[in-house]
Amino acid sequence: MGHSDNPFDSTSGIDINKVTNEMTEIHLLLDREKQLQAKLYEKEKRLLGLVSMLLSLVILLTFYYSGFSGWLANFSPGHSIILTFLIYVVIFNLVFALLSFPLHFYSGYLHEHKWKFSNQTVKSWLWERVKSFLVSLVIAFILLGLLFWIMASYPRLWWLIAGLTMGVVSVIFATLIPVVILPLFNKYTPIENPELTSALEVILSGGGLKSSGFFKEDMSKQTKKENAFLAGLGKTRRVVLGDNLMDNMSIPEIESIIAHEVGHYKFKHIWKGVAIGLPQQLLIFFLLDLIMRTFFPEFLSSTRVNLTLLPMMAILAGILSDLLFTVMSNAISRHFEAQSDRYALENINNPNSFLTALAGLADRNLSNAYPSWWVKLLYYSHPPIGERLQMAENFQRKVAKE
Repeated sequence: MGHSDNPFDSTSGIDINKVTNEMTEIHLLLDREKQLQAKLYEKEKRLLGLVSMLLSLVILLTFYYSGFSGWLANFSPGHSIILTFLIYVVIFNLVFALLSFPLHFYSGYLHEHKWKFSNQTVKSWLWERVKSFLVSLVIAFILLGLLFWIMASYPRLWWLIAGLTMGVVSVIFATLIPVVILPLFNKYTPIENPELTSALEVILSGGGLKSSGFFKEDMSKQTKKENAFLAGLGKTRRVVLGDNLMDNMSIPEIESIIAHEVGHYKFKHIWKGVAIGLPQQLLIFFLLDLIMRTFFPEFLSSTRVNLTLLPMMAILAGILSDLLFTVMSNAISRHFEAQSDRYALENINNPNSFLTALAGLADRNLSNAYPSWWVKLLYYSHPPIGERLQMAENFQRKVAKE
């Protein structure tokens, strides 16, 4: 029997009546049926994410305790350690990609088709997976190469130097991603709507920003979801609008979305994020060094040993990051997003367009506007749409009284 495309199918294991009862009040601009679907979609995505984490843990533990990691790191003792490193990273990433492929195919292709979001064929989805693998491989060469070189050169203070280095690398990547990496996956063409670009230029200049250009991204070749962003730093900064978003939003609504993005730059959220992330990274590396030295005394004795221990380092780094910083990082991010929302409302001519833009995105992207409190704490880097809509209405009422 084939699976049902109905998101309210009983096989989902979710009590629809319970979900409905939880949504006794909903903003007038939101579609109740879409929000019911959003809750189910979010829960399924969350469960798939948890399964992915468990699968990653199993793969990493098996890679290490099977002895394959040690064999791979030492199979060519007569050759250059650089060659060994390159071979190890390729096989490590290839094994990980192959073993996790079935889950990725379900979550990224079948599940998105089930919810009628994906516009991809199997062939186009596979080609994007290949490109993602190759890009991640290059990034792994760079980041792991730096890390292992620092470990070999400064074994006592590697955690300090590596933490500082990764802070610099994050800024470099933020600058290069919009002009080097993103064009590998999508086509970016200059927006030829003078009314729209003029309106966006006003929004940017109001925040003291200049853009290297306004571009349309062909998101529709992959998904029906919508997105827009202000990417890059300095001369690589550009405004990018998904074609789906341009098809579904009015110019005032697009202005409100970009005004929000300008707010991030106005409040220096990118640099604040780097400043906040740096001590977090240092603490993770420091604790990782302490734990690895305690449980693996051979740690840092040679690069081959460090390669052997890479799966365990990855597990510990992930656990430390999740346990120590997930809730706090999400809370800080939500605060930044709320600041940018307020900036947008203060700098657009039609605050009501902010509400209609958010509500439309929530319904069309199936974003849950009213998640449970614990889901918000653990998973939400943005305030839920319901809170953002309420904040915008409170702002409008306050302005009306003044």
